Amino acid sequence: MFDKITEVSLLYDFYGQLLTDRQKEAMRLYYEENYSLSEIAEEFRISRQAVHDALKNAGKALAEYEEKLGLMKRFSESRAAVSEIEAEIDNLQEEYREETILTARLSKIKKIIESLE
Repeated sequence: MFDKITEVSLLYDFYGQLLTDRQKEAMRLYYEENYSLSEIAEEFRISRQAVHDALKNAGKALAEYEEKLGLMKRFSESRAAVSEIEAEIDNLQEEYREETILTARLSKIKKIIESLE
């Protein structure tokens, strides 16, 4: 579905606030700021192995949150459903392009959907 970095970044977006401050900062530095393990170790004044373990434990915690709560999965499914609805609206607008009232109402529905995203 996603590569590992993208998946962890998405999990962090959904569940990052549930991590400890130290885990959040390590994740932010590693995934958002592209710090190396050595740079993070220097920043925190800990070993490179300790940083590796902290990132691994944080990633595991994020995966467990997703397994229990499923927010990322539901979000992905919702986005796919919205895309499918938009495609159907486009098809209906094309098929009934002569029906101005219908196409105007379909356009309104599509704008409402777009405002949700």
